[in-house]
Amino acid sequence: MEKLIYLVWGDDSGRERLRARLLDGVAPEILATGARAVTVNVHDDRAAEAPAPVPTPDSEDPLLAEVSVWVDAYDRRGPNEEILAGSGSAVAGYLVVESVYDDYGTTEWASPRDWPDGQRSPGVLTVGLIHRPATLGYDEWIERWHGTQSPRSAELQPRTRYVRNEVVRALTRNAPEVHGIVEEGWPSPEHVADPMLFFNTGGDPAALGPLVEEMLANVNACLDLERFRSSTMSEYFVRSLW
Repeated sequence: MEKLIYLVWGDDSGRERLRARLLDGVAPEILATGARAVTVNVHDDRAAEAPAPVPTPDSEDPLLAEVSVWVDAYDRRGPNEEILAGSGSAVAGYLVVESVYDDYGTTEWASPRDWPDGQRSPGVLTVGLIHRPATLGYDEWIERWHGTQSPRSAELQPRTRYVRNEVVRALTRNAPEVHGIVEEGWPSPEHVADPMLFFNTGGDPAALGPLVEEMLANVNACLDLERFRSSTMSEYFVRSLW
């Protein structure tokens, strides 16, 4: 089985129309083609309550949605892309290798998932598009990302879920270069908006500075921050694998 991710960019003012179109139209149509599972993450009004950790430059359209599709073989993805192409937004597809580093119930910040498919997940996601620095070799990049940033950030921040998607290759023509797509769950929009909650400060203002400094050092060691883009999103497991 393989995981495909389709990223959607567009006009932020139409985010609620996009949410309805993806959940009521696109996702059911993709499942009807034989896909094993579909997840829709979308920057709807509820997600917009939390600002993106890194704002999109004014010269670019913001990232509005991420549609994940699990299929038996990526070669037969054509119908899925035809459906997404008809959504009226800019779409780019990628074949990825998924690592569910933390899931609901594996950290102290969330209980195990107990809501049904189709219902919005609690809290809010941040979805980040990451790039390997040009000066960093692949093996060293993976070691820094997986070996240092993943475990240490789990200690520094109150994440409810953390999914790493390493991009194998782009699937659609003219897809922007992306090396990784990261999905991070947070208990509430306030946890993204308030630095004191975004880090495990324990309510101590003096603890914030050192935590931020360590995080920035780890991120700078494995990511090209000038190319980093992020968006806050609501998560919908339309049909889950388990």
